[in-house]
Formats: sequence, structure tokens, C-alpha cells
Amino acid sequence: MNPTRSCHITPMTPDDLDQVAALEQTCFTAPWPRLAFLQDLANSYARYVVLRNAHSPAILGYAGLWLIIDEAHITTIAVHPDHRRRGLGELLLLHLFDLATAFDMRYLTLEVRAGNQSAQGLYHKYGFQAVGVRPKYYTDTNEDAVIMWSGDITTPATRQLLHQRRQALADET
Repeated sequence: MNPTRSCHITPMTPDDLDQVAALEQTCFTAPWPRLAFLQDLANSYARYVVLRNAHSPAILGYAGLWLIIDEAHITTIAVHPDHRRRGLGELLLLHLFDLATAFDMRYLTLEVRAGNQSAQGLYHKYGFQAVGVRPKYYTDTNEDAVIMWSGDITTPATRQLLHQRRQALADET
């Protein structure tokens, strides 16, 4: 069975922060503190969501972005290690595209670890291009960050790409 079909995405709330903070610790070597998420939840220019299995209150993943003029800056995407490689990160990314569109954004941007080829592959699949590098961006390892930008998400070509990716994700078993 396709695991993306049994999941739902809802806005992150303060009640989710204990689980989000625990998952952050599990997923990242330089985790954000709980307070950072709490502050962003109060920021009218930030949007965060959580992903759960429809049959469990456990958070399997989360994602967030900041709305800046006409761009949506993806701040984080995380999926519990036990649930990776099942399309859940892609489901969260599609939701971020939907949020960006709902707020009339034209572009998405993000930074990703230079060594995280898996994430970069996902972003390339959605039309993101590497446009620069932030040297030693990640302070825990001094690893560079690759700066990636989407194309204009308002174009028919991007809408078609998103439709195709959504369909392919739904068809995967």
C-alpha cells in the first residue's frame, strides 16, 4: 500500500512542538531548538506543517517556509528515518508548493547540505537549480550549503510538472 495515501498534513501548532523537537533531534546533527519553532509559529510570514499517518497521532515529518515578497524560503523538511524513501518528503515538498501558490509566491528557494545528494535529487526533480554556495554554512561540520531556486511556480509548465509529480506519487505502491 502507498504510505502517502494514509497520511495527512495539517498546520503545525504549539501542541506539536514536543514531537517536532524530538524528531528534529533525531534527524539533524545541528537541531533547531524548540523555541525557534515556537517563535516561527508566531511569525505571520512563516508557515509550518506536520505530517501524520491517519491512524496515529505520531508526527512522521514536518516542513516549513518563510514568505518573503514573492519567494517562499523553505526552512526545513524532515521525515523520521524509519519512514524515509516512501515519498513522504516529496509529499511535504508538494504541500510547500501549494502553500507558496496560495500566498501568491513566484519562487521557492532553500539551502541544502552539499553532501545531501538525496535531498538535492528530490529538489532537482521539481525543477530546482543550484545557483550558488554558502561556504561553511553548517556550523556543526563546516559543510557548504548549496543554494537552490525553483523556476517561476506560476507558469503552466511548473503547474504541469507538479500535477505529474503528484500523480506519480499517488500511483506509487
